[in-house]
Amino acid sequence: MGIARLSPRSRRSGVGTIPGSATNSPVSGPQGRMGTIRAYVSLTKPRIIELLLVTTVPTMVVADRGIPSVWLMVATVVGGTLAAGGANAINMYVDRDIDRLMERTKNRPLVTGEIASPKALVFALALEAVAFVWLWGFVNLLSAVLAVSATAFYVFVYTLWLKRTSTRNIIIGGAAGAVPVLVGWSAVTNRLDWAPLVLFALIFYWTPPHFWALAIRYRDDYQAADVPMLPAVVGIRTTAVRIIVYTVVLWGLSVLFGTVGDMGVVYFAGAVVLGAVFLGFAVQLLRTQTTASAMRLFSYSITYITVLFTAMAVDQVVRTGV
Repeated sequence: MGIARLSPRSRRSGVGTIPGSATNSPVSGPQGRMGTIRAYVSLTKPRIIELLLVTTVPTMVVADRGIPSVWLMVATVVGGTLAAGGANAINMYVDRDIDRLMERTKNRPLVTGEIASPKALVFALALEAVAFVWLWGFVNLLSAVLAVSATAFYVFVYTLWLKRTSTRNIIIGGAAGAVPVLVGWSAVTNRLDWAPLVLFALIFYWTPPHFWALAIRYRDDYQAADVPMLPAVVGIRTTAVRIIVYTVVLWGLSVLFGTVGDMGVVYFAGAVVLGAVFLGFAVQLLRTQTTASAMRLFSYSITYITVLFTAMAVDQVVRTGV
């Protein structure tokens, strides 16, 4: 849909505005410290990180054609967690003005004042620095560069530019979430080739249907904050049609990876069946155009990516016997 204009209210709020109440009195003692720790952890958006890591480890198994060393998997997961956590914390820092306008995000720690904005930014940048040094020292330089580059893309391209200006925000910006498969592959091989690039494309095309389904549920929130997420701008029907298009491409990419990645029958069976079910949920959304159908699709999209990548790893272990 191209560029969407922001309302005067959104422009007045600005990125630099410190929203919410920052005057909450801190609670002293162990309870207060635990609350602060939980607040800092929430800045990293742990649930999103879980999804990223679900794709990283199976990718490493495929790249190794077996089970990589435990230490390499741990080092890669730790580094990826730090990098993704830093990126998410920067996202919360930048979006603190619009987070207070949405029901889904109004209780985030930068909105409630649990954490001061400058401290959150320092925390986020420290995570990125540690992630780069960690991955460089314990994995390899290519993985470190890829991980931090994903953060830069997520922050500057998605958060600071596209999120508030274009309905293509999640289409382009979602590329950052596809980088963990490149990190996982390069951690094992110290190079990239066609197989991880197809996996990158697979995650790239999975992200819009996954996120648009959730955005249908919260389209009123996005309208209130003047954030042009697709469902808030064009409605459910047009969003559902685009979800179907992306799902068909996703299905094709999952099968293509089976060929490029030299996968076996376990993976191919999983890719075909899982893709068919995904498309079924997408078609159901178009037919019903309800929030309930959108949330069923959203829930299944998480199951889809988890089971598909699990099948990928199982396929390799079964075939190699490792």
